[in-house]
Amino acid sequence: MTTNTSSDSKAAASGEFLLGGDLRINRLGFGAMRLPTGTFQGPVRDPETGIAVLRRAVELGVNHIDTAGFYTRGEVRANELIHTALAPYAEDLVIATKVGPLRGPDGVPSGQATPDQLRGLVEEDLRTLGVDRLDLVYLRVGGMTGPGGESIADRFAVLAELREEGLIRHLGVSNVDAAQLAEARAVAPVAAVQNHFHVQNTGDTALLAQCEAAGIAYVPFFPLGGGSSPLDEIPLGKVAARHEATAVQVALAWLLATSPVLLTIPGTGSLDHLEENMAASGIRLTDVDLAELKG
Repeated sequence: MTTNTSSDSKAAASGEFLLGGDLRINRLGFGAMRLPTGTFQGPVRDPETGIAVLRRAVELGVNHIDTAGFYTRGEVRANELIHTALAPYAEDLVIATKVGPLRGPDGVPSGQATPDQLRGLVEEDLRTLGVDRLDLVYLRVGGMTGPGGESIADRFAVLAELREEGLIRHLGVSNVDAAQLAEARAVAPVAAVQNHFHVQNTGDTALLAQCEAAGIAYVPFFPLGGGSSPLDEIPLGKVAARHEATAVQVALAWLLATSPVLLTIPGTGSLDHLEENMAASGIRLTDVDLAELKG
């Protein structure tokens, strides 16, 4: 293995977090969902571009990549792009993945794995990523609706068993409410929560505070809104103008300023957008900026 020694480490300016108490990562990472396609039902993207984006992300100091086996469109699979682009992996690179959703005939995640199916999903991620142990595995619960309404203990217990076997280093939960997080923590330690949260969607603030108190990483999915709730750039424009930045960069800077346990994983299939996202690590929002964004 190698260590990332890039001198162009913009991600490092975002600060560090000790994931699970033993994995030191930069708080500005990268989400792999948009490498195969812009949306689950969109056209397939050029895999060579995805490979270039991943290699540039690491050059810019990213050492936390978030992926999933269901990040797939046609023959283009995010996990395989990561392996092709980055293996042998740098010693400081942390790869997080998610299991739970099952893709339907149209390729869109539309079902949930039973406890008996989870081991196979973990083993598939091990194979496609080319590793003997996964750094972080989230149990992704539910569909595109909000969290809550179902027990996760039986499924999380399966991942806890795989952790005991040495196939997983740390566990996380995604798309959960406070009761589900408590249920998971009663089974095994939770290193990270991945929920929907951004500057204009702050309904999960109380759960974020719980994570902060417990030292659990909080990792927003759709940190820039996503297709389901795109950012309204107008309220961000005034702050962006003061910093000679873009609305996207301010939205990412706001996340980094919100809590020391919050990790950002903006995803893109574009080199230009990657550069834009990574530059957000250099923005330091003032109290005036934060007050305006809150209003």
